[in-house]
Amino acid sequence: VQLVESGGGLVQPGGSLRLSCAASGFTFSSYAMSWYRQAPGKVRELVATITSVAGSPNYADSVKGRFTISRDNAKNTVDLQMNSLKPGDTAVYYCNAQSLSGYWRYWGQGTQVTVSS
Repeated sequence: VQLVESGGGLVQPGGSLRLSCAASGFTFSSYAMSWYRQAPGKVRELVATITSVAGSPNYADSVKGRFTISRDNAKNTVDLQMNSLKPGDTAVYYCNAQSLSGYWRYWGQGTQVTVSS
């Protein structure tokens, strides 16, 4: 099983970034996919989730209206479009896969997002 994130980097406040996660080694379409983030000294928090079948998204209140999660079950990818970025969005962003039963969970290695002028 592999989850490989890409797209992180340094961006100015108000800017945009698009993160991508490429999955392999499991039945991608059967898993809910999520993005989490962890800032220095803080606990890892859920940013956005997209369900496996309906593809319904859910967002943390802190990113609603600014971030959009999407998935492509044909390409086994999940993306996070991040707009109107703020310094508070600075964190390592992790891709997560969870089976319908909740028993199986997989994590990527993370990608750094830094929002700074």
